[in-house]
Amino acid sequence: MTTTRGPRTPPPTGRPASRPGGKQPDRAPAAAFVGVRRLFAAETGTYFLLLGTTIFLVAFGLVMVLSSSSVESQAADESAFASVTRQALYALIAVPLMLVASRMPITFWKRWAWPAVVAGMLLQLLVFTPLGWGYGGNRNWLRIGESFTAQPSEIVKLTLILWIAALLVSKAGLLEEWRHVLIPIGPVAGLAIGLVLLGNDLGTAVVMFLIVFGLLFYAGIRLKFLGVAALVIGAFGLVFAFAGSSRTARIQSWLNGCSPEDYETWCWQPTHGLWALASGGLFGVGLGGSKAKWSWLPEADNDFIFAIIGEELGLVGAIVVLLLFVVLAVAFMRVIRHNADPFARIVTSGVMVWIVGQAFINIGVVLGVLPVLGVPLPLVSAGGSALISTLLAIGVVLSFARNTTTTRPVQVEQSPAERSRLLAQQRVSQQRSTQPGTGGRP
Repeated sequence: MTTTRGPRTPPPTGRPASRPGGKQPDRAPAAAFVGVRRLFAAETGTYFLLLGTTIFLVAFGLVMVLSSSSVESQAADESAFASVTRQALYALIAVPLMLVASRMPITFWKRWAWPAVVAGMLLQLLVFTPLGWGYGGNRNWLRIGESFTAQPSEIVKLTLILWIAALLVSKAGLLEEWRHVLIPIGPVAGLAIGLVLLGNDLGTAVVMFLIVFGLLFYAGIRLKFLGVAALVIGAFGLVFAFAGSSRTARIQSWLNGCSPEDYETWCWQPTHGLWALASGGLFGVGLGGSKAKWSWLPEADNDFIFAIIGEELGLVGAIVVLLLFVVLAVAFMRVIRHNADPFARIVTSGVMVWIVGQAFINIGVVLGVLPVLGVPLPLVSAGGSALISTLLAIGVVLSFARNTTTTRPVQVEQSPAERSRLLAQQRVSQQRSTQPGTGGRP
C-alpha cells in the first residue's frame, strides 16, 4: 500500500523556519554580504574599470618604489624599506579617502567648490611663511616637525578643477563673450599658477596650465579665445623659463645637446635616465636588478622612476605602464560620455588632463622629448601629497561614474503568474494572425 503525502505546510508567516535542534539561522553573514554589495554597487562597468586600474597602478608603484629606493634609503642610514613604508602609509590613507569620495553625490562637490578653492589658496600662501620648505631650488612644500612635509599645490589642482567647473556651469549661457570667460577664471587661476611659479616650480605650473586649458576646452569655449590665452601664457612662460640661470642652462642643454662640460651638472640626470632605459632591453634586467639606482640616477623613486621601470622590466614593462594610463584615459572618457551633468563632465575632463597629461610629461622627460620639469609619475612615484590628492580626484570621478544621470530603461521584475499570462496572450495573438482573413498567412 502506498500512502500519498499531502502538501507540506509552510512555516507561519513572520516566523523564520527553525533548524533541527531549535537553532535559528545566522543571518549576519548574509546581511554583511548585502552591505558590501551595496557599498560597491555601480551603474556601469566604468566604475570598476577606473577603480581597478587605479588600484593596480598604486600597488605597482609600491613595488617600484621599494625597488628604486632601497639603496638610497640604506645610504641615508635608514632601513631599505623606509621609503616604501612611508608610501604604503600614504596609500592606506588615500585609498579609503578615494572610496569615501566615491560615495558623495554631485551636489556635494558643487556646494563645496568655492570653499575648497579658498582653502587651497590659503594653504599655498603658507609656503611663503616660516612653515615653507624648499628642496632642489623649489620652495613648494610645507614642513611641520622633522618628518612631515606636504605639497599644497597638489591640493590646489583639485580645488581649482572643482571651482572652475562650477563657475563654467553657472555661466553656461554667457560663455560666448570673452569677458565672462576671463572674469573671474583668469585672475583666480592666474593667482594659483603665479603662487606656484613664485616657488620656482615650473613643472607643476605647466600641469596646472594644462588643467585650466583642458577645462575650458571641454566646456566648449571658443577656440579663438583659447588660442589667444595660449599665446599670452606661452610667451609669459618662455620669459619665466629663461629668467633663471639654472632653467636656462637646462633648456639649452636639451635643445642643443649635452656638451662634455655639462655632463656632471645639467645633463647628469637625463643622461643616466636614458642609459637606464637603454640597458633594460626588451625584457629588462629583472626586478631589483637596476644599476642606475645605486646613486647614479637622482630621484630614482620619484621623477625618474619610469627609467627604473624600463631598466628592470624592459620595453615590455614600459609599454604596459603606458597602456595602463591609456586605459585610465578611456575610463575617464566613458564617464564623460555616459554622464549628462555638465559639471561632472567638465570635472572629469580636468582630472583626465591632470593625471594622463602629467604622466606623459613625466615619461617625455625621461625619454628626452621634454626638458627636465620635475613632475612625478602619477600613482607610481613616491610622494604622499601627490598620491593623496590624485586618489581623491579619482574618487570624485568615481562618484560621477556611480551617480550617472543618463536615462536608462527601468526593468520591472515580473511574477510567474504575470509571465504566464503574457505568454498566453502572445500565443493567442499568433494563432489569430495565422487564420485566413486576418492578414496572416493561410
